[in-house]
Amino acid sequence: MGRRQNDPEATHCSPLVLLLVGLASCALVYAALCVVLKPNEASSFSELESLELVEEGGGVGVEGESGGCCRGTENLELWGAAVKWGSEFKFNSSEQCCKACKAMCTGTDGPCLCDSWVFCGNKEACGSKFGECWLKKQKDTLAPERQEVGETVSWTSGLIFGRGEGIVGLETKYGTLHIKLFPDCAPHSVAYILELLALRHCAGCQFYRAERRGPSWDSEGNHIKNAPFGPPFALVQGTLDAQGVIVKKIPTEVCPTIRRGSVAWIGSGPEFFISLANHEEWKKEYTVFASVLPEDMNIAEKIAQLPTTADVWNSINVSVLEKPVPLFLRRMKTSHGDLTANMKSN
Repeated sequence: MGRRQNDPEATHCSPLVLLLVGLASCALVYAALCVVLKPNEASSFSELESLELVEEGGGVGVEGESGGCCRGTENLELWGAAVKWGSEFKFNSSEQCCKACKAMCTGTDGPCLCDSWVFCGNKEACGSKFGECWLKKQKDTLAPERQEVGETVSWTSGLIFGRGEGIVGLETKYGTLHIKLFPDCAPHSVAYILELLALRHCAGCQFYRAERRGPSWDSEGNHIKNAPFGPPFALVQGTLDAQGVIVKKIPTEVCPTIRRGSVAWIGSGPEFFISLANHEEWKKEYTVFASVLPEDMNIAEKIAQLPTTADVWNSINVSVLEKPVPLFLRRMKTSHGDLTANMKSN
């Protein structure tokens, strides 16, 4: 039976109820203050969310769709402090070696214990070293140390960027586009970007084509049913053909479906584009070597809104910027230091 509020028993219990309510209120106020008074919590969580979107798929990354990339560069031996000795650590394939390195890079933030791997997979050339998998730590992942490179080198090597690492900036007058590189999916492409970084300039690099999303895609980059696929084609296009650099043909690497934020080569480069939308209709035709962090996509959208003139390329209507936008490659993170300075190297 329910009690009426003026029952004697209810009156006797009211001080206890008021005390409990007061304690609960104090707890809620304390919790709210804790959130407000932690200045780094919100910003670090936001950065972590952005990196998770890029690194774990989230509509813009590579690995989420392909099930994980583990590629390396043949005829290349990276140097560095060893965290696993290859003479005691052997596998049947470079992919297994790469995955072993990735397994040591599962933290939520910061540098990895292993950020590079070296595998010897040619039976004849490797001899007794066949199957050796050396897991290493670079002093600077954006400038890895090379021991040997060339056709006579029997090693295959690869890089692994940890959460918050491998991010470079495409700096423009409208803001800096931070892009996360995918060395395990597109090692040759990333090697070219790192070569440009070492120059400390990118004379000649620029955006020259800009096409907004128009009515065909929503703000999240999703195609609107029954809408045309362009023009406009929802992208900004440019070149990373820097003066003073001999551009070698970049081989086709991992080609996932283009998503909003994907950074991909046109053909073998150095022409590239940043997609403003999801382009399932393009199938899997372009090597994706990086992705723009979600919070910087507004800069790409800003460039897409700049004045353009109409042109026709190979029977396709395009929009060319009236004034090309110069861009510069910038390092966004310094080295975290060598965490394994006292470990041995092969």
